[in-house]
Amino acid sequence: MEHSAAEPDLRRLPAGGAGPLYRQVRRELQRVIEGGRYAPGDTLPNEGAIARTLGVSIGTLRRAVDELVHGHVLVRQQGRGTFVALHSIDRFLFQFFHVEPRAPCAPELASAREYPTVECVAFGRGKADESDAAALQIRLGDPVLQIDNRLSLAGRPVVHDRLVLSALTFRGLTERRFVERPGTVYALFQTDYGITVLRARERARATSASRNTARVLGVAVGLPVLEVHRVALTFGERPVEYRVSTIDTTIHDYVSLLSRS
Repeated sequence: MEHSAAEPDLRRLPAGGAGPLYRQVRRELQRVIEGGRYAPGDTLPNEGAIARTLGVSIGTLRRAVDELVHGHVLVRQQGRGTFVALHSIDRFLFQFFHVEPRAPCAPELASAREYPTVECVAFGRGKADESDAAALQIRLGDPVLQIDNRLSLAGRPVVHDRLVLSALTFRGLTERRFVERPGTVYALFQTDYGITVLRARERARATSASRNTARVLGVAVGLPVLEVHRVALTFGERPVEYRVSTIDTTIHDYVSLLSRS
């Protein structure tokens, strides 16, 4: 959906605002996106119209847009314009799924990155324990949704995901809707709840397979595994999902691509 050049929700920046001008522009653009003026997939007006409305140069605007693109809030498409970022399978693989086959162990699997087959093996409701409450910044005992998924690559169960969501944030989310979603979990958050996951904070540790993980992945209890604790964040660094991924690293690795910011 395209909006007209006149954008009443964008405000002209005041003289003497706080911080560098391009960051003031970034905050103003992020404000209207977060407020729902532009939905995921929407096209922003042309750069000239935005710059005139805000009272800044094209160069300043482009620097602000560059930061929002880097932060996965916006996407540029050559010849088409700038869009509010949508969650897709490609983005999930690039930004949030880091498990790949280890080539020396399984060379036949290492030719290309693969989107995992996801099976929901449990969906229930409970109360937040200390870890859940701390990760989601909710109160101990608040209602939560507890979801267990099995992720398989090339038909082999590799990851046991345990998701914890605030039941107050995701009101009305049912097992049927969760299982029958057409895309990724984060796409569901975006389409049904207007929540865009921008990034995640992760901590990894070595551990051994619990009875539950052994059952989900079909491995021996006590098998050495990698456990990754992820907190998914939306605008304002607000946590919206706490996920514990237990990975069978027998022939798979957790791969992270690092670059200079």
